[in-house]
Amino acid sequence: MSIIDIISILGEQGMIWRIAQAKQRFSEMIKAATKEPQLIYNREQLVVAVIEAEMFQEFLAWRDRKEKASLADAFRELHQLMAEENYILEIPSRQDRPHHFVDVLNDLSV
Repeated sequence: MSIIDIISILGEQGMIWRIAQAKQRFSEMIKAATKEPQLIYNREQLVVAVIEAEMFQEFLAWRDRKEKASLADAFRELHQLMAEENYILEIPSRQDRPHHFVDVLNDLSV
């Protein structure tokens, strides 16, 4: 179903607008946005959604909650989980291991 079909089904009462319609009836579109999002299309492609301010504020709050956590946040969460589970991370003792680059440098210096 194309946008033209949707527009003809919804008619002027619907929430879908063409850019020219939205320009001509801007005030009406803004008033309608207080009831439901108004979608503006250009050549069958959605380009803008006009929504009420409260819905936009809710979106911003949601986006802030969903932002990617930092590595420090992940480590804090891990530390908290380990404390809750009374888990102790056992770290093996440090051991030297062969380092071939150092061996090559030692061979060159002789």
